[in-house]
Amino acid sequence: MSEKTQEPVITSVTDLAVHDAKWVALKKVDYIDQTGKERTWEVAVRKTRGKTGVDAVAMGNILLHPSRPPSTLLVIQYRPPLDSYTVEWPAGLIDPGETAEQAAVREFKEETGYECRLIDISPVQAADPGMTNATMQMALVEVQLKEGDEEPEQRLEDGEHIQRVIVPLSQFYDRLVEYSRQERMIVAAKLFHFAAGMHFAQTQKYV
Repeated sequence: MSEKTQEPVITSVTDLAVHDAKWVALKKVDYIDQTGKERTWEVAVRKTRGKTGVDAVAMGNILLHPSRPPSTLLVIQYRPPLDSYTVEWPAGLIDPGETAEQAAVREFKEETGYECRLIDISPVQAADPGMTNATMQMALVEVQLKEGDEEPEQRLEDGEHIQRVIVPLSQFYDRLVEYSRQERMIVAAKLFHFAAGMHFAQTQKYV
């Protein structure tokens, strides 16, 4: 990762022709609804979907240390579509010929530098069903740390600038709320939903 020398700046926003798009395309879906009426829908689709039929994987993670409380590792990176920094869990696209489980371990190593153990993998989930057919799976992974371990080196691609932040699980929800109040900072929905669910379970009497 190259050293940061300035804040990112959007210099222009223009229309993109479909034949020039490398990663996504815009489609029109004609369909008949539940009442028999003909309708249309605009859909953004990924061009990179492989044979698994799933686009991406995100890694919910637990870091276990012999003398520190259980924690989770968050990543902060600039996202041009939002012109903001996002707080997320590590995530990435699934490569051709790769399973979601394999992608989770690989992407976690690349983005964070840590070796992890896969605990569980979710069913296929819709990422933003009102706008796109993009799908993902949530992998839950565990990292076992030792006394004296140093922060490992990331294996980032050109153009990736990812900051790592370790947050104790007891502070998870509150830290995300704090981040959301900062200028030019947005918390990813799947991350906040998970933390809000934990917070709800801990503070309410329904479960």
